[in-house]
Formats: sequence, C-alpha cells, structure tokens
Amino acid sequence: MSLLSRFRTIDDGAKARAVRRLVEDATPDFDFFFMIVLAVLMATFGLLAGSETVVVGSMLIAPILYPVLGLSLGISMSDPKVIRRSLVTVGKAAGLAVASAAAATILFSFGEVPFRANEIIIARTSPSLLFLVVAIASGIAVAYALAKPKLSETLPGVAVSVALIPPLAVVGVGLVWLNVAIVAGAAMMFIVNVLGIVGAGMLIFSLMDVREERLVANQVIAKEQKRVEEEEEVVKKADEETERSTFE
Repeated sequence: MSLLSRFRTIDDGAKARAVRRLVEDATPDFDFFFMIVLAVLMATFGLLAGSETVVVGSMLIAPILYPVLGLSLGISMSDPKVIRRSLVTVGKAAGLAVASAAAATILFSFGEVPFRANEIIIARTSPSLLFLVVAIASGIAVAYALAKPKLSETLPGVAVSVALIPPLAVVGVGLVWLNVAIVAGAAMMFIVNVLGIVGAGMLIFSLMDVREERLVANQVIAKEQKRVEEEEEVVKKADEETERSTFE
C-alpha cells in the first residue's frame, strides 16, 4: 500500500474527530490565553535562570500549537473563517506571550544578581535549517496523530520538540534588555517554526483530503463561540453580584 493510500484510507469519522478536536483546542477563550501566560512565564523564568528543564516544561502546557495547525487546516479546506480565526488567535497569543515575558523580565530585573544572556537564551536566537526541519517533522506528526486516536498520547512529546513559546519569551526578554539582535533572532526563529508547522500541516491535511469537513469546522466554531459567550455572561453576572455585595 502506497503512502498516499494510507492517508486516503483514513475514514470520514476520524477526519471529523481530528477537525473537531483541533478547532476546539484552538478556541481563543480564557483557558487558552491563561495557559499561554503560565507557559511563557515558566519559559521566561527558565531562560533567565539558565534551566533547560524548566523551559521544556513550559512547552508541555502551551496550547499555541493548535491554532498554528488550525491555520494549516483552514488553508487546506480553503475556509476563510478558519484561517481568519487561527491568524487572530496566533497573533493575540504571540502578543500576550511577549508582553508577559517582558513583564516577568522587568519584575526580576530588580534582583541582586543581574541577568545576562546565557547559552539557553542565545540558542533561541539562531534560526537554522535544522530548526525548520524539526518544525516540519513536528507538524507532520501532530496533524497525523490528530486523526489517529491511538497516537494522541504522543502530542505532548511533539509539543516539546517544536519551540514556539521559548522564542516568544526570548523576544520579551530582548525587548526589556533593548537588545535588537536577540529580539530579531528569536522572532525569526518563531516565524521559521510557524512556517514549518503550517507547511507540514497543509501537506498532511491535503493528503487526508479534509475539504469535505468544512461544515464540521464551522459548526464547531459556532458552538465554541456560543460557549465562550455564555461563559463571559456568567462571569459578568458574578462580577456584578460581587460589586453589589461589596457596597451593601
């Protein structure tokens, strides 16, 4: 059986589940951005302390990989709604990550020991063909695993292999240090990784032929949007009740 045939034999149910999970996990709600902030704070602390272990841990909890792959999915399906949603989510996540990293760097700049660029930080400022290849391999692995439930446990490991959060954290650190070289290098590494994942995801989703799943994607987007709005309404009512009880 050829490689193409293996992708073509993935049934519609598996493809629908993959699309549904990808869209759900890429929903730009409070939980998504909260985990982004926690991940980038952890990454920033690890970078400043020179701890690769902490940096790796931050990649395990960061959900930014999903909207990046959502962009691949949207392009593969030629769906402007999915593409726009993914681009906005990635943009907001990147901006929030950089701002959080900068805030953390400023906070810890008042310590007794001044932080300097260490090997771990420098390693995130030198994009190369090797990193692009790793990003491509990671994008292929995640896109394929999404359609294979038995492979879903491999996703955390793949998240570690492709660096998306650490370069954003380094951008924030470089901004605080007013180091243009660090900012430019880390930003380029992030862009290279994103392009590698998007390209790889497009390839796999195209081989799977997910164009027929546009309806599923749009239904899930509508459902998730409604859920987010309902959650916001609940939070708003809770805030109003808290304000009333405070003034009584």
